[in-house]
Amino acid sequence: MSASGSAPHAAAASIDRSEITGIVLAGGLGRRMSADGQGVDKGLQPFRGRPMAQHAIERLAPQVATLLINANRNLERYRAFGCPVVSDAVSGFAGPLAGLHAGMRVARTRYVATVPCDSPFLPLDLVARLSAALASTPGARLAVACTGAQAHPVFALVERALVDDLEAFLASGRRKIDAWYEPLHVVAVDFDDEAAFRNINTPQDLREQEPE
Repeated sequence: MSASGSAPHAAAASIDRSEITGIVLAGGLGRRMSADGQGVDKGLQPFRGRPMAQHAIERLAPQVATLLINANRNLERYRAFGCPVVSDAVSGFAGPLAGLHAGMRVARTRYVATVPCDSPFLPLDLVARLSAALASTPGARLAVACTGAQAHPVFALVERALVDDLEAFLASGRRKIDAWYEPLHVVAVDFDDEAAFRNINTPQDLREQEPE
């Protein structure tokens, strides 16, 4: 995460919340969450009395100007959360980059911030810290959260002008989020609390994270 494949430009002096659209990524197959490996809609799995995606929505919404949900199934149930729902333009459940792409096509703000639907403990200062780092790093186009040496690439703040670059990447058949980031100027933002980025991927994870 460094070096620039895109022409650098001066970073904004600051990034206001009004310039950021949040995207909750709930478009995956959720295979690890199902006993038969066929997949379930992970964002709708109950966790501490509410659908898992609702936790992510409630934690991200105060940090951004507006919120979108990326989902490819059960669209009406996701719309019931009160946010616009966008589905992948790329077929075949192509992963988080397809969800980012779908949100970037619809968003009208200068930046988008992404979080996965299966991270109900995400930091309440996530967007503020990503914004501060992006704004203070000349030429940076993306900011990505990390804890120590571990990057969390789906917790990101992305310049929406990169949508054409991302569309070309996806059209080439590539799907790995790290591979798209690689040639871009990315700033890594260190967070101390690893637990805040915990993903709930399996039924066992759900049980383990329920309060006693």
